[in-house]
Amino acid sequence: MSISLKNISKSYNKVNAVQNISFNVKEGELFGLIGPDGAGKTTLFRILTTLLIPNEGEAMVANFDIVKDYKSIRNNVGYMPGRFSLYQDLTVEENLEFFATIFGTTIEENYDLIKEIYIQIEPFKDRRAGKLSGGMKQKLALCCALIHKPKVLFLDEPTTGVDPVSRKEFWEMLKRLQTKRITILVSTPYMDEAALCDRIALIQDGKILQIDTPQEIVKHYPKTIYNVKSDNMYELIRSLNDYKHNYSVYPFGEFVHYTDTRIDFNPDDLKQYLETKNLKNISIEITKATIEDTFMELAK
Repeated sequence: MSISLKNISKSYNKVNAVQNISFNVKEGELFGLIGPDGAGKTTLFRILTTLLIPNEGEAMVANFDIVKDYKSIRNNVGYMPGRFSLYQDLTVEENLEFFATIFGTTIEENYDLIKEIYIQIEPFKDRRAGKLSGGMKQKLALCCALIHKPKVLFLDEPTTGVDPVSRKEFWEMLKRLQTKRITILVSTPYMDEAALCDRIALIQDGKILQIDTPQEIVKHYPKTIYNVKSDNMYELIRSLNDYKHNYSVYPFGEFVHYTDTRIDFNPDDLKQYLETKNLKNISIEITKATIEDTFMELAK
């Protein structure tokens, strides 16, 4: 296993940031840690990259113990924190050269690993990092994390604050990195990105809710979900929340995801109820469960 955690816990005063977390990540796997802000993702990353010592438990990264072998881990992993942390006064090329030197290598030695990413920012190699767009900063940070050819890559919410096109390009780059047998652990609050991982762990309040492939997690959602829509979404949500048979009501894009407590639920009954609330253009259709639906169900 490239990453192995056993009963890892970490607290800050009275706050339990992560609680009794255990999971394994195989070599070459793209594993996602999925959860909202404050769920414990960053604390877990800092423990695995030897920046924090856990209160309890043990973990191995690239076959090294996170406490005893912290120096070896730092030489064998790449870490891209959530906030852009490169030297903003240095140029693109200077940042890359600096990080290569720190790890005792050169850009040329490992250029084949970063080539597909670097060619996208090469036209701006003389521009200071602080003057780059969000998407370009993201690509530069990834190049710097890869320049020493790590065995394991940690990416803490790497796409937060970047545009949808850059997010798509970034995940395409991660898929290509997998072909080079690099193990990738990525955290994200975006549920749509979870579907791009080989396996995911849903995390909330420092606890793992479920671990499986995205397909299996969605498959076992226990209810039938309906897309409900009307001409007044605010009143629709309020009316659904007031409906005595509602099990869950969540806004989801242009729809509301609704589940009912009854096994023999008839959508016509719900439509008639909504019409008594003076709602117009009502549509109710069965839809497939998403990872977000599953997360909301498990986090109840």
